[in-house]
Amino acid sequence: MPPPAASTDILPDPFPRFLSSGDTALIVEFGRSVDRTLNERVLELDAAVRAAQPPGVVETIPTFRSLMVVYDPLVTRAAEVRSALAALLNTSRAAVVAGRRWRVPVCYEGDLAPDLEAVAKTTGLSLGEVVALHTTPVHHVYMIGFVAGLPYLGDLPTALALPRRASPRVRLPAGSVAIAMGLTVIYPVESPGGWHLIGNTPVTLFDPGRMPPALMAPGDQVVFEMVQRDVFDDMRAAVVDGCFPIAPEPLAPDQPGTTA
Repeated sequence: MPPPAASTDILPDPFPRFLSSGDTALIVEFGRSVDRTLNERVLELDAAVRAAQPPGVVETIPTFRSLMVVYDPLVTRAAEVRSALAALLNTSRAAVVAGRRWRVPVCYEGDLAPDLEAVAKTTGLSLGEVVALHTTPVHHVYMIGFVAGLPYLGDLPTALALPRRASPRVRLPAGSVAIAMGLTVIYPVESPGGWHLIGNTPVTLFDPGRMPPALMAPGDQVVFEMVQRDVFDDMRAAVVDGCFPIAPEPLAPDQPGTTA
């Protein structure tokens, strides 16, 4: 019997690893943390699957650190999908389609930002400093989830990395911009939420009549721009009237986002 491994031995990296998700999907997991490098690997595999179009694969769903691959069990089997994914992982990395940069107006005032003062008090910053720290970085869209069209955006400066609220709210208005755990979310529709609400945007993030319905996609970038309340009200009225278009700025594949 061989001797037990010494405590200083380095265990092999268990990632990427394959996980079953029912009988119609496989998950390829790249790690356990929310990390830009891991998310880039998720997006690279997503691009490779879309380009290769393995038989029976009907949808891919990128997340922070994994890719769910949905397949038709009447066309293919889990083992075949796994083999195809393993081959794609072992080949050269696919070029990720260049994302888009969205400039999103946000009002950080009054009833639109009920947690802003508490965030400032907790962090020891002024209201202006909180807003400046939130509007300075180029935020990366890690994934879309929780409710339709909701983007998880990172990464916040360390000074704003707060835990979730102790008491979640039953209702947050559509357009709420909230922070927690080093990330920002924008609630596309009225929904419950446990994050710190620091502003609101008039931009419509999800529209079932639009194609695609979700405004943003994983790999996109977001820059928040502060607007005054009167400007916000005018923008929101224009949205209601259907005459407030928002268009992204195209990005080159080698144009990464930056954080403060």
